[in-house]
Amino acid sequence: MKKSTIITYGGHMKNCPIRKIGIMGGTFDPIHYGHLRAADEAHAALNLSEVIFIPTGVPPHKTGQRVTSAEDRYMMTVLATTDCPYFSVSRIEIERKGTSYTADTLNILSLMPEYQDAEFYFITGLDAVMNILTWKNTGDILKKCKFVAVSRYGYTHKHLQNELTKDFLKLIIPLEIPLLAISSTELRERIRNNRSIRFLVPPLVDNFIEKNNLYKKSYGGI
Repeated sequence: MKKSTIITYGGHMKNCPIRKIGIMGGTFDPIHYGHLRAADEAHAALNLSEVIFIPTGVPPHKTGQRVTSAEDRYMMTVLATTDCPYFSVSRIEIERKGTSYTADTLNILSLMPEYQDAEFYFITGLDAVMNILTWKNTGDILKKCKFVAVSRYGYTHKHLQNELTKDFLKLIIPLEIPLLAISSTELRERIRNNRSIRFLVPPLVDNFIEKNNLYKKSYGGI
């Protein structure tokens, strides 16, 4: 494990292990077992200290589409992760005004005192990584974190070789995980059609959706 050097009281030098922090960003509309499985697999495979779930405030890729309120999505994420000691949830994006961009979030995290000794690993689906060149300030993002490209149905890591240059590929960590054919889009559709999402999301999330009448036909969500 890499170590960082800090100066302790009295001017003594001390080597400390660099913490490896996973970042799991997403709309989480709603969060499901596929998200949790990916985060857990990354935690184990990369020996991460923790994984921070960051619900998007105003997602840039859903302009013109209706998205569940940030507070409801945040609450579902908290409920889904509450029983895992190395998962946490941040409000950093839902409390920041304007469109949520990964570059801005990483800038803020990197300046926080509690993460001065940290390396960031951004965990996301392989399909999202394939579009990384369209993200805001891609160069800055890749300087501040490593990307963990999680396998998804319909995509293989060979697809990355066709979309990204060799220089970018060197900065991406491929992660093969047991595939769960779950998507938030499918879950919203199931709810609108009065079909159960039991065993696809944590029970607390299922109860929250039912209690707050989310994603029903009258909701008109995406």
